Amino acid sequence: MKRCSWVNLDNPLYVEYHDFLWGVPKFDDQELFEFLVLEMFQAGLSWETILNKRENFRVAFDYFSLDKIISYDGVKIEVLMQNKGIIRNRRKILATIKNASIYKKIQKEWGSFSNYIWSFTNHEVIRDYQYHTTSPLSDKISKDLQKRGMSFVGSTIIYSYLQAIGVIDDHDLSCYKCVKELE
Repeated sequence: MKRCSWVNLDNPLYVEYHDFLWGVPKFDDQELFEFLVLEMFQAGLSWETILNKRENFRVAFDYFSLDKIISYDGVKIEVLMQNKGIIRNRRKILATIKNASIYKKIQKEWGSFSNYIWSFTNHEVIRDYQYHTTSPLSDKISKDLQKRGMSFVGSTIIYSYLQAIGVIDDHDLSCYKCVKELE
């Protein structure tokens, strides 16, 4: 089977991620938060690096429990900074804690983060297939999240996030997942 050109076929985690997770519409708020955090940490790095450390991130960040992350203190931040299994970037760790609080406020306002994020497309998947890194949609969501006070949510990060959570379907035209969609 032909897959998207970015998939490292020698990495079973990457193949599994592409085949079963990337681009599949997601609606669970905890999973949506996990993907947002992982995309934030990916900024400036390869997705494969983050994917290879995903399980470490899950454990280090208490399986992305908003309430636990919101309560992180200086001691927990230092523990995270010493954790060689994750990306040890203080600014991204602090942003994760701040963003968790804002994420929770969005949940309260919208009933769920899923309702919020999917409202930008009227709960429709956008089929792109144009190899963008940003779009008017990612620009709009990025600006709204920044206005609410989130960090590390620029348009490029948000575009990647929208792809990962299935809001944007952006498989290569030669990928079996795209061909399947177009049939």
